Amino acid sequence: MTTKLYQLKTVSCPSCIAKIEKMLMKTKGIQLAEVLFNSSRVRASFEEREVGSQEIRNLIEKLGYQVIGEK
Repeated sequence: MTTKLYQLKTVSCPSCIAKIEKMLMKTKGIQLAEVLFNSSRVRASFEEREVGSQEIRNLIEKLGYQVIGEK
């Protein structure tokens, strides 16, 4: 299991948080997805055999949120 933080440009509303978390939790291999509103970060725990970090970035960006970094 791998856990990463994805820094987003901005997350401005509670419905944005729900949209990101819901989409990520539906993705095979992701065990936990949590948006940290105050810091505009997404914490994701996932199985790298099933989903890659770049794929998670792509999913977030597909919703319209720019990923500007990852740890």
